[in-house]
Amino acid sequence: MNSESLDHASGLFLLKRAARSRPATLPQPMDTAKLRAYPDTMLIRSETPSDIDAIRALTETAFGQPDEARLVDLLRADGDAAISFVAVLDDQIVGHVLFSPMAAPVKTLGLAPVSVAPTYQKQGIGAQLIRRGLSQAQLDGWQASFVLGNPDYYTRFGYSVEAAKGFTNQFAGPYFMARELAPDALKTPFAVSYAPAFDKL
Repeated sequence: MNSESLDHASGLFLLKRAARSRPATLPQPMDTAKLRAYPDTMLIRSETPSDIDAIRALTETAFGQPDEARLVDLLRADGDAAISFVAVLDDQIVGHVLFSPMAAPVKTLGLAPVSVAPTYQKQGIGAQLIRRGLSQAQLDGWQASFVLGNPDYYTRFGYSVEAAKGFTNQFAGPYFMARELAPDALKTPFAVSYAPAFDKL
């Protein structure tokens, strides 16, 4: 799920609820002059325990509802937050991305959710978080990744609907995409499913 593309959001439940999303803003937004310089000032790092409350607040605000924040908490509690990065500007967490393991015969990650504070959306922060996460996934030896979302957005990161064809998943269809993180990882289709937390919502 991606808080920057709610029209075809990559959320397992957000697809059904996006129409009810409420516009929201974070308190005390950073000065926009500083935002323009964010490529030099933004820090992307792994989440720490002290970030949990800020990530929860950010995610709720970004999506305008608590479901995605609860998903993050459940994945973390289950030990399924395989990769969790935050984007920090002036000591404020303005973005977050999470990848969780999927049940599959090769090492596979699901990308969801991606959250960016409303004040800073459409600035490329989500894209930087996704790219950093994918790079880390390859370094960690993950072989493939799937996402459910808007192809117009996610193809820029190497995901494609074509790569996901033939793979068995309850959300298989025009918004279900895959990309290889290791050569030939997706050569032979297989069944793939999201972490148990997704079924608890």
